[in-house]
Amino acid sequence: MIYYFSGTGNSKWIAEKIAEGTGDQLINVVDVHQGRVEIQPLKPGEKLGFVFPVHAWRAPDMVTELARRMKVPAGTYAYAVATCGEEAGLTLKLLNDIVPLTSTYTFIMPNNYIFGFDVDPTPVIQAKIMKAKDRLPEVIENINQGLKINDVAVGTMAGIKSNFTYHLFNRYGKNTKKFFVQDQCTSCGLCEEICPTNCIKLEKGKPVWTSGCIACSACINYCPVNAIQFGSATVNKGRYYFKEEW
Repeated sequence: MIYYFSGTGNSKWIAEKIAEGTGDQLINVVDVHQGRVEIQPLKPGEKLGFVFPVHAWRAPDMVTELARRMKVPAGTYAYAVATCGEEAGLTLKLLNDIVPLTSTYTFIMPNNYIFGFDVDPTPVIQAKIMKAKDRLPEVIENINQGLKINDVAVGTMAGIKSNFTYHLFNRYGKNTKKFFVQDQCTSCGLCEEICPTNCIKLEKGKPVWTSGCIACSACINYCPVNAIQFGSATVNKGRYYFKEEW
C-alpha cells in the first residue's frame, strides 16, 4: 500500500514508479482527505509506503494527518520517500515519530516553490530527473527486499528549519490574500479542479482563493497561461510541473 501526495507531479511520478516496481496499490492522500477513499487496513505482511513533497522542511499537513489516523500493526515494513528541491531537514524523523519507519529516502527533484525561489534552470531540471530515474531501481529493490535504509538529505540547520521556519510558513506561507489573477486568465477552471483542499472557487469565471491553502503551488504552476500570481513574489518567475521529458 502506497499513499502519496503531490502538488506539481514530482512525488506522483516517484510513487507511480515505486508502485510499478513493487506491485503495491497506490492511493492519493487527497482522495482520503476529501472522503472519496477510506484508509485501507493493512493485510498481514503488507508493506506501507508514504511518498510526498517536503513543505518547509516537514511533511505536508495532509500527510501528517493521515499518518496520525492510521493503525499500523507492529512489525510492519513502513517506508517514506520525500521529494525536495535540495534538502529535507527533519521531515522524515518527525514522520517517524508518528509512524515507525523502517526505511527513509529523499529524492532531489526540480524546485516548484516559486513563492520563495525561482524554478531551476532547464539543464538542472533535466539533471535532477535523470538522476532520480537512475536511482529508482535501487530504491525499489531495497523496498522489495525489505531492507532497512536511511538515505536522506537532511541538510544544515535542520532543527531550525523544521521547527522555527516551518511555524513561520504555517503562519504566513499559507495566506491566500496575496493570490490574484491577471487579465490573460481564460476561465478554464483548471486551478479550481486541481486544488487539493478545494480552496479555489470560480466567481464570474475567475478564481477566488478562500481558506485552507497548504501552499502546494499546483494552481500557480499548472496555470496554462501563467495568469496566477502571488503578490510580487512570483512576477517574472518561471513555472514548473513534472514532465519526464524536458
